[in-house]
Amino acid sequence: MKKTLTLLSIVLISIISFKAKAQDVPEYVKSYISIMIGNSNPTGNFGSYDYYNNKAGFAKPGTTFGLSGAYYFYKNLAVTASFSFEDQGELTTNDAQILANGYNADFKKDNTEITASDRYHSITFMIGPQYSYVYNKFTFDLGLSAGLFKSYSTPTTTVMFNGVTTTSLALNQLSSGASAFGYGGSAAVRYNIGGRWDLTLKGNYIASDGITIENTNNSGTIGRFVTKQPIAVFQTIFGFTFHLQ
Repeated sequence: MKKTLTLLSIVLISIISFKAKAQDVPEYVKSYISIMIGNSNPTGNFGSYDYYNNKAGFAKPGTTFGLSGAYYFYKNLAVTASFSFEDQGELTTNDAQILANGYNADFKKDNTEITASDRYHSITFMIGPQYSYVYNKFTFDLGLSAGLFKSYSTPTTTVMFNGVTTTSLALNQLSSGASAFGYGGSAAVRYNIGGRWDLTLKGNYIASDGITIENTNNSGTIGRFVTKQPIAVFQTIFGFTFHLQ
């Protein structure tokens, strides 16, 4: 996906250069605030279900909602900021079975019991440049962003072997409340439905190289051992935009 962001950067710079000598933006293109809701779909390792890939997140498609806004400081060019919440689901019974099969093979056990709880819950705060192009009632936005990715919870797993019930012997992957650097890009189309209001459709990509995951009773010498979880999601978002001027 880094290649995608690089291509997006090139397109953004090219459009700005091409329009540098163009006329001023029409009056109805103004700074704005948007309220958005939509789907957030894990991509790459984050959405993988591979026991032997320690970067696999077993994340699920979920819901995102939040606010975004833009301040146009020079013609078509704006500074944007966004705040969003994401829910990327929890481990299912099938996920637990995949993990159990892997632990059985690695530790040479007859039976492994996986207990899972908690969900992927996170918020993001991103800021960056945006370029907008206007055609009749349509406004096309293209932007890049970077900022904070904050996890509030991640799936917790407890691994117990061959019917042992003593929790002190269990392997535990703990829920993470870690923060990390996030980055992304977006493309949107806005349609003016009258007055100061636009109807907005937006594609948004958010990624982080990884949040810290803590474990207990696991040395990492054998079996699955996750210490850093990369994040990558692509969001399809709908919403309403209100012009501030």
